[in-house]
Amino acid sequence: MSRKFRLPRKFYETQCCPVSRSRVPNFFSRPRPWALALLAGALGLLGAVGPARAAEELPVDSRITDPLLTDKLADAVVPERSELDLLVYKNGDRLRGRLAERSETELVFVSERFGRLRVPVAEAKVILANGEEDAAAAARARTEEAEGPFSVWSLFSVRALTSEVRNFFGPWQGRFVVSTQVVSDTTERTNFMAEAHLRRKWQRDNVKLGARYDFSETNHLATTDVFRAEVAWRHDFPGRLFSLYSPSLEWNRAYAVAGVPADYVLLQQEVGAGVSLFSSPHRHLRVGLAENVFDLWQTVPPESHNSKMAESVFLETDLKLPWQMTLTERGVWYYSLNTGRDGWENKLELDKQLSETFTVGIRHEVRYNNPGVRVQDYTLLKLLLGLDF
Repeated sequence: MSRKFRLPRKFYETQCCPVSRSRVPNFFSRPRPWALALLAGALGLLGAVGPARAAEELPVDSRITDPLLTDKLADAVVPERSELDLLVYKNGDRLRGRLAERSETELVFVSERFGRLRVPVAEAKVILANGEEDAAAAARARTEEAEGPFSVWSLFSVRALTSEVRNFFGPWQGRFVVSTQVVSDTTERTNFMAEAHLRRKWQRDNVKLGARYDFSETNHLATTDVFRAEVAWRHDFPGRLFSLYSPSLEWNRAYAVAGVPADYVLLQQEVGAGVSLFSSPHRHLRVGLAENVFDLWQTVPPESHNSKMAESVFLETDLKLPWQMTLTERGVWYYSLNTGRDGWENKLELDKQLSETFTVGIRHEVRYNNPGVRVQDYTLLKLLLGLDF
């Protein structure tokens, strides 16, 4: 090689080996013990940190081969169970919310998105927040009640009282209603009303039971003392047709005619048929014709009994309104073919559900000129407080 391309000796010697002229040490030219130890320690540290970081990024099953430890760690990272119940339809659809009621034929489920729903038992099931199905939870609750019976202290808990009443009546649903008024001005007047309803639904039958007591007095003299009880049985036929049988009993112990006491017991039997013009989960409208048989017993001297018949046309309406409100009305127009007299009754009620247990409502009721027998006419407007079960 010519001198033209030969590197200077000083530059070459400086890059190849340590010489006294360059004073630049080269560790790789001649290994030393302390340098090798330092290099080995650095490589070992890097080798230990790398696998540790890789192990942290691996899933639990890849890090641990012991199945017992794997199961324990997997259970530790499971999220908490939801506090909402789950409504599962047969087609697989699911809704989260809260189970409000359950009967033999119907589930009442309050959904987060769709509000209050009524679902037939045959179409869906509910899985409670604790993982139990609603039927299993009901059976367990009955077992717990058998072990710890209902106590007097439970009367101070509305939820416990409602649960006890529901368990007592079983598949029957109902409501207790009270209304009272006390006025003291030029006279002292007191009004009180207590009412109870029970109802039960089957596939084609609907049965309602009701009892009611009205009492009022003025200056400690009773002006109203009436007890009423009624039963209504409706059977639905194909094609929106239905039949109706409704007996009712009225016992009036504060009735007078021209100042003369005329207390009575009235038994009315209504047999009719009609058609459902509208029938949906949120509205019902029914009209029909009926034959009415009135039996009246006067319970004060001179005691007597008479029986008469009258025809009638009736209209029934049930509407579910927004904000958990319901509107019900039943109007009846009587006409007697024998005497040509007519009369009418109407009851209109608007209820607002405050919670699963409490309701508040207003009722307007009127009865005028019953054509069958001579009984007391009345018009009332009351504010009602109810306990549902």
